[in-house]
Amino acid sequence: MSKVTKIGIIICDRYRRCAGGKCLRAMRNKEGAFSIYQDTELELVGYTTCDGCPGGNIEYAGDEMVKNGVQVIHLATGLIVGYPP
Repeated sequence: MSKVTKIGIIICDRYRRCAGGKCLRAMRNKEGAFSIYQDTELELVGYTTCDGCPGGNIEYAGDEMVKNGVQVIHLATGLIVGYPP
């Protein structure tokens, strides 16, 4: 039986309409930041935004994800490269 790692992803609120295609593809194919999970099954448990600058939801998003079983939180590329706007 393979180990399952439960993942959460936080995206920038400017991209709140993003369907997450690139993040989900990277997770499915274990590419980019997800390449560290080659021998691990991944389950997406949470996907949310930061709630906009200055990040009013950022403290709570992680807490809520952990309450729902998330073990590792990834920050979407748009949150990292686009901040601050």
